[in-house]
Amino acid sequence: MAVRRVVPNVRSQAVGESREFYGLLGFEEVMNHGWIMTLASPSDPGAQVSFMAEDRTAPVVPDMSVEVSDVDAAYAAMRERGAEIVHPLQDEEWGVRRFFVRDPNGRVVNVLGHR
Repeated sequence: MAVRRVVPNVRSQAVGESREFYGLLGFEEVMNHGWIMTLASPSDPGAQVSFMAEDRTAPVVPDMSVEVSDVDAAYAAMRERGAEIVHPLQDEEWGVRRFFVRDPNGRVVNVLGHR
């Protein structure tokens, strides 16, 4: 299984202000669903940060997102290990399949793959 990207998720009620602030560092908006906005570097699209007011379908805002090549295999590996699944594996209407898992530091990780 390959890791495709890692994105920090910042819980924020100041999404617009964050877009302006990080724009000064060269970031541009690449996704905005109203409750989550992702900024990326135009010169390195893998350099991203997301700002979330809430998570639309999950009980918590994850601390980071990890996109993998096989989300089903990642889910199976985490369940087999006995990791705490915070949000079950499911397909989301915006084109991703994802689940949330708690890491050993107590952080919630959104593990996803694009459909």
